[in-house]
Amino acid sequence: MRRFLALSRSAHGALDIAMPGFVALLWLGDFPPWRVLLLCALAGGAGYTAIYALNDLVGARTDREKFAGHGINAGYSVEASSLRYPLARNLIGPRGAFAWFGFWYGVAMAAAYLLNPAIVVITVAAGLLEVVYCKLLKVTYWRTLVSGLVKSAGPIAAVYAVDGDPSLSRLLLLLVWLMLWEIGGQNIPADWNDLEEDRRIGAQTIPLVLGPRVAAVLVVLTLALAVVASVFLPLVSPLALGLPYQITTLVSGCCFLLLPGVRLARTLDGRRAARLFDSASWYPLAQLTIILAFVLAK
Repeated sequence: MRRFLALSRSAHGALDIAMPGFVALLWLGDFPPWRVLLLCALAGGAGYTAIYALNDLVGARTDREKFAGHGINAGYSVEASSLRYPLARNLIGPRGAFAWFGFWYGVAMAAAYLLNPAIVVITVAAGLLEVVYCKLLKVTYWRTLVSGLVKSAGPIAAVYAVDGDPSLSRLLLLLVWLMLWEIGGQNIPADWNDLEEDRRIGAQTIPLVLGPRVAAVLVVLTLALAVVASVFLPLVSPLALGLPYQITTLVSGCCFLLLPGVRLARTLDGRRAARLFDSASWYPLAQLTIILAFVLAK
């Protein structure tokens, strides 16, 4: 079982689930009914489990190329399992990996349908976009935008779980914020951590094609915009989230995103990229904790 959990990067996925939880509470301004809450937890857990497994299924051949003869790189603390990339390392077989993905994707689709059929469309789109993202590794660094869309799928689906007809303008604000967090805090740092491995296989990533200095500027810029955008998130909520919330979320963004990004830009050290990835991975949980406090205190 540990190998299959490593295939789905369960530690990282568990942190990711906090973001749909935060978005649902922010958007609704309260806890949803128990049935909705349980279905959301099931859909979110199954969805992240499936999509991360799909990433390794589609990218297995490339992963073998990247780590052939050099072993697996150090990675990040949230993905530090010694069983990372179990499919590429032949620790599990393709059939078993596909069965694991298929089971959890089916569970996610079923839960999505029970919540809102519109979420089925988002779930299908997330899977297709993940395949596109993996296939673009040797094609263009613009695939980072696809990564932002994939990571935004869960939180956007959470909105449709609690609101059958959400405002598109408010959804757009959420989408921009989510993509900025993913690109600056997760995608570019992850590619930076794999810099040497990607160079060996001719990958097209931002740190590799544009260089570390440009990558660092993009990291700081996207994270600064993400922190600024987070101050406007009360606009999507029915709660009276005033200055106390804005200050709290601003401090959270600076601590988990902006300061680690600035440290990376100052040093251009790959280890700082891994630390930024770790810190940004905890950001959703910090946001969930903040909104929980305001929901409970209302």
